[in-house]
Formats: sequence, C-alpha cells, structure tokens
Amino acid sequence: MSPLPDTTPKPLDPTGYAGPRTAGELAGAAERAAAALLAPAPIRLGQVVPAPERVEPDPGADYLLPTEAVIRVSADPAALAVGEQLAALLRPATGYPLPVTEITGQPPADGIVLHLTGEADLGPEGYRLDVTPEGVRLRAGTPAGLHCGVQTLRQLLPAAVESATPVTDRWVLPGGSILDRPRYPHRGAMLDVARHFFGVPDVLRVIDHLARYKLNRLHLHLTDDQGWRIAIDSWPRLADLGGATQVGGGPGGYFTQADYRRIVAYAAARHITVIPEIDLPGHTNAALVAYPELAPDRIAPPPYTGTEVGFSYLDPTSERTYAFVAEVLGEVAALTPGRWLHIGGDEAFKVPAEVYARFVERVQRIVAGLGRTVIGWHQIAQAAHLDGRILQWWGTRPDDPVTAEAVRQGARMILSPADRTYLDMKYAPDTPIGHDWAALIDAHRAYDWDPATHLTGVPPEAVLGVEAPLWTESVTTRTEVEFMLFPRLPAIAELAWSPRSAHDWADFRQRLAGHGPRWTAAGIAYHPSPEVPWPTQPPVPAPRSAPSAQGAIRSAQG
Repeated sequence: MSPLPDTTPKPLDPTGYAGPRTAGELAGAAERAAAALLAPAPIRLGQVVPAPERVEPDPGADYLLPTEAVIRVSADPAALAVGEQLAALLRPATGYPLPVTEITGQPPADGIVLHLTGEADLGPEGYRLDVTPEGVRLRAGTPAGLHCGVQTLRQLLPAAVESATPVTDRWVLPGGSILDRPRYPHRGAMLDVARHFFGVPDVLRVIDHLARYKLNRLHLHLTDDQGWRIAIDSWPRLADLGGATQVGGGPGGYFTQADYRRIVAYAAARHITVIPEIDLPGHTNAALVAYPELAPDRIAPPPYTGTEVGFSYLDPTSERTYAFVAEVLGEVAALTPGRWLHIGGDEAFKVPAEVYARFVERVQRIVAGLGRTVIGWHQIAQAAHLDGRILQWWGTRPDDPVTAEAVRQGARMILSPADRTYLDMKYAPDTPIGHDWAALIDAHRAYDWDPATHLTGVPPEAVLGVEAPLWTESVTTRTEVEFMLFPRLPAIAELAWSPRSAHDWADFRQRLAGHGPRWTAAGIAYHPSPEVPWPTQPPVPAPRSAPSAQGAIRSAQG
C-alpha cells in the first residue's frame, strides 16, 4: 500500500507556498531551494535570437526543471501538439519523462504551463513567458504563439539541451518575463530543390531550422531548367523525365504527391506554411524535355545540367501552354492548403516584354481563379496589377521605379535583396562553396539593413516581410545546406521578427555566439564567421571542384 500523503500544514517554504504538500512536492521544493544556493542560470534572459520585444530579467527567480516536471497545456488539440513538441525537444537530453496533460480548471502555479488565453493584443504569433522559482508559464492567444514561445523557452536552457542523448546538467531557466510579437507576418526562407534535389528528410530538417528561429514560411523552388521536382498526375512525364537529372548530371529525383503532403503537414505542425513555386514562363527546360509540345518550336531540348539562365521558355502564344499552367497549378493548389502560389516570372529573357506581360496577366488570373494569392519575383511588376498580388524583390539596386509603381498600384512586397539575403553567396573569398555575383555576405552584412526603408519609393506598410533564398547550383549535401544557412539565417530571422529598436549588431553578435554550441550539440554544420566571438570553432566543409558548366548564375538586376 502506498503511504498516505503528508498533509500537515507547513511553514512558508522557499517557493512561497504555504499549503499542504505531498512527499514528492516537498522533495521538489527542496531541490529548487538547493538549486537557488548554487550557480545562477548559465543563460541570461536576454540571450534569445531573435531578440524579443521586451525582456524583464529577475535574477532571483531562476527555475530548476525537476525530474518529475509535467507539461500542462490548455485543452486544445493544436495547443496540446505544441506541448508534445516541447516534451520531444527536452526529453532526449534531460532523460526526464515530461508527461503532457490537459489543464483542468485554473492553470497551476508550478511546473511548465502552456496556456491559451485568447489575448488579442498578442496577435496571431505573440506570447508572454514568465519564469519564477515555482515554474514556467507561457501564455498566447493562439497555438502558433505558444509554438513561438516554446522556441524561446528552448533557448533559455543550457546548450546541451540540443543533445540527442541524455546529458548530466542543471536544467535551469533564467527568471523574469518576456513579451514578444513579430515585426512582420512573412518571415521565411527558400530552398531550391530543382538545381540539386533534396529529399524529404533533408527538407524536414530545414523546416526544423526555420522553426527554431520563429520563421513561418518555407518557399520551395520546385521547378527549373535542371529538374522538375513534383509529380503532376495530369502531366506524368514532368516528374518521370523532367525530374531525372540535376546540375552536374546527377540522378535528380522528385517528390511524389504523398511526399509533398508529408512536407506540408510537417511544416504545418510547426506553424510554417509551404509556398510552392512553379517557375513560369522561363526556367522551364525540364518541362520542355518532358512535353516538347509546350516549346515554341515543338522540339524537345536536351536535358540541361549546367547553370546558365534565361534561355528556355514556354510558348506564350499557345493555348496548350495555358491548359498546362492551369492543370499544374490546380494540382499544386489542391495539395497545398496555404494561401499562396508562387509563379516565378524571372529571367524570361527571350520573351518580348509585351508578350511576357500578357502571359503573366493571364497566369495571375488563373491563380486567382483557384482562390489563391499570387506571388512572383519582382519582374512580374511590369504586368498589369491584380488585387492582392505580392512581389518578391531580389534585386541589388534599391532604386527600382517599376517595382515602386507596382506598389503604388497596390502590390505588396517580400524583400529578398540578393546582396543581403541570398544564402548561396559566399561568406568570404575563400568560402569553399557558393557564388559572389551579388556580394560576399557575411553575418554582419546579412544583418545590417532595414527592410522598412531598403527600397526607394516603397513605404514601410507595403512590406510584408523578409525571405532568404538558398539557390543550390553549388550546394549538394545537407551539410552544405546547413553551412550556408548558419549563421546568416538567424540574422535574417531577427530582421523579420524583432522590433527595429532591438537591432544592434554588437549585441546580436554576442547573442549569436552562444548559439554555436547549440548547433554543435544538435549536429548542425555552420560557418565560423570571424566577426562572431564563437566559444568553439566547428569544422568547415572541405573545398571541392565546382559543378560542370558553371556559368552566369543570375544577373544582378535591380
């Protein structure tokens, strides 16, 4: 028989609780009291990336995670899923069971509490985090807000929490409060799976990286000259033939529709929306290999494994082309619950300007007919405006009158300036992979600009957010993907999330340095940028020869 609980009234204990205690509660209180006499939390409350809107440290209120800790969550399926994700993040390193239970009645004052409060002032992704000696309370108006708060909570624990195996450590969170809301609604990264194909496990790992830094959009560049990467039932040769190669002549590959649904679902569970891109009318050599009737001369071109741009295009005068576009975009939309479809639109150099504009106008209407919002690279600005359309600007010259005029007509902007956000650019001249046509982009350059004022003639309210593209002409492995993402991805994330008043390079580089050990513990490759005071230095990918037919990767158009 189990012993009866000790219900004798007790004097006020160090946690501030004077009511009855079980033996287990007494042991936990004693553990916390002993912890208070030891060293403080190794992480400061303000060491979070991206920087929160408001931080109020309380050095005397650190919380030691006890072995018997329970994660209590509001009785909402999406909120409970966030609680399970938190437990899954913490269990491997701590070795603690961390059961997840629903809150019944009033939220408890101790342990870890994830509480949906419906606070409208927090917006769709904001949260409040309070750490006291008794426990951790995370409040948000939505499950997405809880998810963002969990990423902060994760960063406040020692770096060893990223270990995949149990680690002996003091799992202490620094005391105090955080209020946090994002600056922009669109905070994303793009992964090019067309130049080199990356399979489902690699894409899921990239999604995890985005979630870690509160990014909420994954733009997948699914089609290009070198490969078509998604199965389309109504045009089956697109994947079978168009997906059979990549830059340098490798085997290529493609996502089945089941693969793609898995990616979309995995991202959605982490409150990330997938934005699929079908690049039109240029960058279509792989499609023309599969279906030569779409080519202007009706002749199938040879598969392309180089890196030149601007030579291929669909026949913009053929009704067959528009049937193709409607059917492909219709299938992709049916697979993608998000609001956005990206139609590319860049570097169609061989299509006359007036013909190009008419093509884009018609494709924009096709997207609208599917009930979706169209996104295109900023070259589509020259086409007639369609209400709601979004331009993704990748230029290097901020004075862009055509784009500014499109904004005056009502277009909204995602900023991806190539000389600040392109993650395929080298960090320095000796970076073993990448390009330099736009700029050499170290962590400082990626961080040191303001999206609100970057484009001449574009008011701050027209900017929806920031996105960092990773083109993969020279990137071939998961390790290389991570090497190009880190540490620049967190820099872009801070620009997109944190208030402008929080942007300070000297402070950011110090906070960023503390993430190096986290990435090492998680097995994430990264570039040891010399302008960041890393505690330790990671290995660097070995140099290798560039892919064949290396050419003018992209023009630096403004």
